Amino acid sequence: MAKSIQLFSAEVKISSILKRMFIGALIGFLIISFFVFGVDNHNPSWPVNWRIRPLIITPIAGAFGILSFYLCDIIGAKNEWVRVFLIFVSSILFLISLWLGTVLGLAGTMWN
Repeated sequence: MAKSIQLFSAEVKISSILKRMFIGALIGFLIISFFVFGVDNHNPSWPVNWRIRPLIITPIAGAFGILSFYLCDIIGAKNEWVRVFLIFVSSILFLISLWLGTVLGLAGTMWN
């Protein structure tokens, strides 16, 4: 039996949230891996383990950014145009969170 919480007037399923967060973290990890592992010669002034921070921060930002898509399920819009608008806003919020996670992860190394 799935654990659920009653929030607003919609039922929030923890397993659904965790699945979405895993997908968001995977997307963030793949995007930051492209940048981090694509560097052949890094700057000697960077810390020795400079790859660890971006590989942790960006997937976390992606996981929390994808929760904006859960907004569509919580609100449960009946109108098709409202649903399209919510998906558009959720996409923008997800991209902003990925961008901020990438900037925070790469600050001081590749992002100067």
